Amino acid sequence: MKRPLHILKLNRFVLLLLTVAALLFLAACGGQREMAPNPYEGMVQVSNGAGGMMWVKLREGLEASDFDAGDFSNAGNFINYTGNDYTAIRGIDVSSHQGDIDWEMVAGDGVEFAMIRAGYRGYTEGGLYEDEKFHENVQGALTAGLRVGVYFFSQAVNETEALEEAQFVLDLIEGYDVSLPVAFDWEEIDETARTDGVDGKTITDCCQAFCRAVEEAGYEPAVYFYRRLGYFEYDLERLNGLKFWVGALGDSPDFYYQHHIWQYSITGQVSGIQGDVDLDIYFEKNEPPASGES
Repeated sequence: MKRPLHILKLNRFVLLLLTVAALLFLAACGGQREMAPNPYEGMVQVSNGAGGMMWVKLREGLEASDFDAGDFSNAGNFINYTGNDYTAIRGIDVSSHQGDIDWEMVAGDGVEFAMIRAGYRGYTEGGLYEDEKFHENVQGALTAGLRVGVYFFSQAVNETEALEEAQFVLDLIEGYDVSLPVAFDWEEIDETARTDGVDGKTITDCCQAFCRAVEEAGYEPAVYFYRRLGYFEYDLERLNGLKFWVGALGDSPDFYYQHHIWQYSITGQVSGIQGDVDLDIYFEKNEPPASGES
């Protein structure tokens, strides 16, 4: 049966309304999808040190590393930098764990600098101790012509203890030609340590206090950390301006932010040292050639 004209018009009008409503609904759903928060906003993907990647908070105001993996190559027991942006200095870091060191043989193996442990704080009772080989190592390294920096293994739980550690180091190095940084090295031990549960803010506070005292005494301060501590504990924005010494084992430096010392091995072999030793590179930025120079 043929439907009246006004019924057909009404049906078309209803269909149009339904179509418009459907389009508005889809647009609203699409808008909601676009407005959904990005779970990775404010984050950056970095190496996890085990062949994979992970997302970490992006630290504002810090310069990203400009190291190119292609500028690093293995050279026997060492890694060499072959780029043009930096002068790379071959080095080691040592403590009493290395025993007696023949520093002339170390120098003869091409090592140019040493970061030497001055002392440490005990992680159970919190006492301060001088490294048993500190004076012997500093004197030996300097006599062999190496540039020397020092570090202190901290277990400070507050700024007062960090300042105590800084003064302890400053008293030890007085009279020595320490031309490279004096580094704050706070590390996690385990649940038996008195530092268990110390949070990132406190660690950063301690580092700042230590480094401020070092700088006021006329030395260049630095902070040592490995990937996890740097990415997840330290408030690196607050440490911006310090020299970063990064432990990131591998064939090329992969820590996301700019750093000045790279520890790339803890199982290195160097003439004059029995057993394993940590290997490092110290980077000094090359000045660009003046205008008109080739």
